[in-house]
Amino acid sequence: MALASSTELSAPLPWHAELWQQLWQLEQSGRFPHALLFSGPHGVGKQRLADALVARTLCAGQGAVACGECHGCRMLAAGYHPDLLRISPEDGKRQIRIDPVREVNRFISQTAQQSGYRVVVISPAEAMNVAASNALLKSLEEPGASTLFLLLADVPSRLLPTIRSRCQQWSLAPVAFEHCGGWLREQLHSDDEARFWWQVAGGLPLLALELADPAQRALRQQLHDCFEQLVRGAEPVSEAARLDRQAVDAILWYGIAWLEDLIGFGMAGDEGSLKNPDLVPLYRQAVKNARLQDWFRLLDYALEQRRLLAVGGNPNPQLVLEAWLIRWSALLRS
Repeated sequence: MALASSTELSAPLPWHAELWQQLWQLEQSGRFPHALLFSGPHGVGKQRLADALVARTLCAGQGAVACGECHGCRMLAAGYHPDLLRISPEDGKRQIRIDPVREVNRFISQTAQQSGYRVVVISPAEAMNVAASNALLKSLEEPGASTLFLLLADVPSRLLPTIRSRCQQWSLAPVAFEHCGGWLREQLHSDDEARFWWQVAGGLPLLALELADPAQRALRQQLHDCFEQLVRGAEPVSEAARLDRQAVDAILWYGIAWLEDLIGFGMAGDEGSLKNPDLVPLYRQAVKNARLQDWFRLLDYALEQRRLLAVGGNPNPQLVLEAWLIRWSALLRS
């Protein structure tokens, strides 16, 4: 799998070309906002878009993308720029607490060292706890001149409404294959691979690359084997013990995607709209064995468990996996 170079990171991804042109026109017309909120599902390319905007904002050049050659671009490529502050959860933590956000207030009160913009990137913005969110409001209300806030959120509804209202919001949607297929083919060296993983990822190109990684492929296959064993009557607690509990979020993500497929298949019987067409035999067995409303209840359970993980609810991963597979098993055997 090819990795992006620093030059590639300074330019928007192909499917964001139109959005990038809109941002550029806003800047050229003098109507560029001081705070932007890029929202959309994981894998659509929010971080890459933000990185390209950071690079251009801190570049001394006048082009639509960063030049890659000026002092600011070289500092950014080296991994440090004095006028850039990135805020994210500490290692091993799920929340952004108040202390890093207090650092934002100090940072924007200073003059830019390179006589340009000061840029603050907060990702994922919905990870800010209530105290951190409230502390950020003052900075958003009084940012000072030449300050740019970039907030990235998978689920913007988890942000305080007062924060959302102070940002210009740009929602990034899943991408049609015609807009990202060429790029994915370059990364995966195969049209069939590109199309398959784009479909599995629900039109999210960067997620498609993640899922095509050998370790993720192995996890998907292991989970597929697990459900086939459940259909054959395997004991769900034993099957849960075989799964890596550290991967519980990814396992729930797969389960949610499969349940959404299953429910759609059960309602319409259309294989053409499935994200995972290779799982049709499993879906047929599941639809035959349980009522549709039971699958909806299981989907609600998986969504709630994944939400609790995202907000730091700290459920026990092994118990989550066991309870989830017990529910699956009960429906597959009913």
